[in-house]
This record gives sequence, structure tokens and C-alpha cells, in this order.
Amino acid sequence: MPSEPEGTHRASRLLKSTSVVSSMTLLSRVSGLARDITFSYWFGAGIVMDAFIVAFKIPNLLRRFFSEGAFSQAFVPVIAEYRATRSWAEVRELIDRVSGTLSLVLFVITAFGVIAAPLLIIAFAPGWVGDGGGRELATEMLRFTFPYIFFISLTGLAGGILNTYGRFAVPAFTTVLLNLILIFFAAWVAPRLDRPDLALAYGVFAAGLVQLLFQFPFLLRAGLLPRPKWGAAHEGVRRILRLMIPVIFGSSVAQISIMLDTLIASFLVTGSISWLYYSDRLVEFPLGVFGIALATVILPSLSEHHARASKESFSATLDWALRCVLLISLPAAVGLAVLAKPTLITIFYGGVFNEADVEMAAASLCAFAPGLIGFILVKVLSPGYFARQDTLTPVRIGIRALVLSMVFNVIFVVTLVYTRWAPAHAGLAAATTLSALLNSTWLLRGLVRAGVYRPGTAWKRLFACVAGACIAMALFAYWLLGRLGDWYAMSTTAQIASLTLAVASSGSVYIAACYVLGLRFADFRHRAPV
Repeated sequence: MPSEPEGTHRASRLLKSTSVVSSMTLLSRVSGLARDITFSYWFGAGIVMDAFIVAFKIPNLLRRFFSEGAFSQAFVPVIAEYRATRSWAEVRELIDRVSGTLSLVLFVITAFGVIAAPLLIIAFAPGWVGDGGGRELATEMLRFTFPYIFFISLTGLAGGILNTYGRFAVPAFTTVLLNLILIFFAAWVAPRLDRPDLALAYGVFAAGLVQLLFQFPFLLRAGLLPRPKWGAAHEGVRRILRLMIPVIFGSSVAQISIMLDTLIASFLVTGSISWLYYSDRLVEFPLGVFGIALATVILPSLSEHHARASKESFSATLDWALRCVLLISLPAAVGLAVLAKPTLITIFYGGVFNEADVEMAAASLCAFAPGLIGFILVKVLSPGYFARQDTLTPVRIGIRALVLSMVFNVIFVVTLVYTRWAPAHAGLAAATTLSALLNSTWLLRGLVRAGVYRPGTAWKRLFACVAGACIAMALFAYWLLGRLGDWYAMSTTAQIASLTLAVASSGSVYIAACYVLGLRFADFRHRAPV
């Protein structure tokens, strides 16, 4: 067991790494919002945007499998074990063999995707079978967006290597490049093309190539630039492949659920896919800034604790992460729901995106908001299994949650279509939310039952304080919104100022209420040896 100063140093390093990744991811999410504002202004929520979302979601789903999803969750524990227990030469050999094998597999998948683009569009958006315009446009776009999976998966490999060696900033910053390039193609390239509707697809292809090339200098400087070799017979590669297959389901349930939402939404009114996209993007903001950043940082740490058989440190690291999740995710979810409409108006309203689009997107955002807690918990709890190279348990849980999500989709959409209590697409968001909450609950219960996670003390007090502070924040936010006036009638500057005031003051009320109720910074220190 490490000494107290050593444990304190490692805890500080873990917190610093989380801050670095969160900062870089915040920059990525801010640029992502700028990207989505550009999309909403130039393309709105019509058929072009619907087609692009479908064409980009297909390689994005595979990205969750081969990049930061299944591949990363399988690769990082293995390379962390190699780093902790084997020689430098063996680590280099693993990197070379993995890169060569992954490259060939991705090339075959990419070629298939480009050739089979029409069939993929029919499979993922069957509601467009009778709509030649939407189907044909999405097919054209997919031929350019599908190669993104090749580029971004190799980028994910590079990021996994850098993360394992404590270089978190570069991989976290890489997504900023995607956003900047898509903004450039939407605002500058599109108006200059004979087919401006294809500009975003061209931009995705260019962004994937740039993101991959951006990693090379940093890998070279660290002496970790892969020299690709075929390695299907290599022991480390075979272990990664065995881990990947079940992790594909376990770590990507939320993405599969969203794709099922898109499939069903293709049967609903035009714009449903876009409304779900814009509301989901706002949920992705805190998820990326905090949830994914925290999961990225703790996975190598948990993997090292497992490799060194340090059960106390493993449990303490997970407990610290979960305390941080509660402190951040609950108020973020409440804030998204309460400020849904003002946020959508301030960020997306204008140009082609009109008042009806705001109302529809707000309905799905309110339904998505509670799911933020589940989404973040899944991101943080999954490494508790992957770090121990247990991929079967999350698979079983994930499949169960996915099946229930499909059932909820049908029940909620049919109910809303006939009752008109809310727009039908909001039922898809509600089903995804409920599925994520169930998924996270089952993951947590599994870790406790396995004895690898022992909750720390004072959890009841912590939850009561955070919940009380959230209630105070919500009441204040509702009161403030009633005094800020008609958001549609405000100028853009007034909207930005009012939203900033609402977020900052509501956040201040939350922090003050936490303090009054007895929470202190010391409650979130990583006390146990790490």
C-alpha cells in the first residue's frame, strides 16, 4: 500500500488529469455548439439536415465500437497491464500489431460501407423507402461520411496510447478539429458549391483525415508512433479482440438506442430526426465535458490498480468518481430541463430554425434531461468492469437495457401519437432516458455484489444535500425566468446575457445551498490510497 504522501500525490495527479481532459473537452463542446449553431442557421431542421444526421450517425455508431467505445475499453486495460508488467519492447510490439490489424479490418469495413450505402440507409431509416429525395441524398452523403470510421478509429488508437502514458490533452483536443472543419464547410464551402447539400459530408471526410494526422507528431515525440504489422496471432491482440466483441454491446447501448430512435423517427413528421439531434447535442455537452472526461481518466488508473491487485484503491477511485458524478450530473440535469427553451432559443433560434423547431426540440430535451444522470453513470461505472477485463457482465446488462428501450420506444410513441400529450418524438427521448437509468442501476448493483466496489460513508447525507440544493436551484431558476421576459422578443445580445445570468445565478444558488446544507470540498477528496 502506498504511503500517505504518495497516495495524496496520485490523487492530485488524477484530479489534475480529469481537469485537463475536462478543459479540453469543454473547448470541444463549445466548438461543437458553434458547429450546431452554424448547422441550424444554414440548414435548419429540414430534409438536408435529416439526411446528414442519418449519414453521419452510421459511421458515428461504428466509431463508438472501434474508437473511444469498445476498442478503447478493451485496448487501454491491456496496454496498461503491458506497461506495468512487461518490457518496453513488448509494449511497442503490441502497439505495432494492434495498429496493423485494426487498419486492415477498418479498411475492409469502410469499403463495404461505401459500396453498401443504399442498403445501409434503408436499414437505418426505413421510413424513407418511399421518399426518393431523402433516401438518395442520405446515400450520397454516406459515401463520403463512411470513411470517417477508418480515420477516427485509428485516431482513437493513437489517443488510447497517449492516454495510457498520461498525455490526455492531445486526444481530448482532437475533436475540436472536427467541429472547426465542419463549421468551415457549412459556412464557407457550401455556398460556393454546385451541390451545397453535400458540403457537410465532404467536411466529415476532411475532418477525419486531419484528426488522424494531428496525432502523429505527438506519438513520434513520445517514441510511440505505430509501425503497423499484421498481428492476429499476437497474444495481446487476441486478448483485445476477445474483449472487444462483448464490449461492443456493453459500451454502446446508448448509441444503439439513439440509432433505433432515428429509425423510428424516420416514420414521423419531417424534422423529428433533427429535433432529436439538437436536443441530444445539448445533453452531450455536460456528458462530454464531465462524464466522458472522468471515465477517460479513471480507466487507466483502475486498470493499473487491478493489475497490481490493489482492491482498496480500486474501490476508492470508483467511489470518488461516483461522488463527483452526483455533485455534477443532478444539477446539470435539472438545469437542462428548467432552461430547455431559453437555451434552445439562444443557441439555435434564427435563420432556418424557427419557433416551431424550438418548441419541438424543447420537448425532447426535457425528456432527455433526466437521462444525463444515467448516461454519465454508465460512462463511469463501465470502466469498473473493463479495467478488470470483465466484458460479459456489461454485455448482459446492456442487452437487457437495449431490449427494454425498444419496448419503451414503441409504447411511448404509440401513446403520444394517439393521446397528443406531447410530440411523438419526445417519447423516443423518454425511452432512451429510462433505459440509461436502468442500465446504470444494474451496473452499480453488479459492482457492489461482486465486492469490487464498497460505497463510502455518508452517501445518504451527500445525496440529501445535493437533492436539496437542486430543489433550491430549480425554484430560483423558475422565478428568474418569469422576470426576464419574452425570449423570442429579445435581441441576440440580450438572449446571451439573460441565459448567462440564468445559468450563473442558478449555479451560484446551487453552490450556496450545498454549502448551507453542510457540503464541503473535503467531501470530494480522494482519501483512500490510490
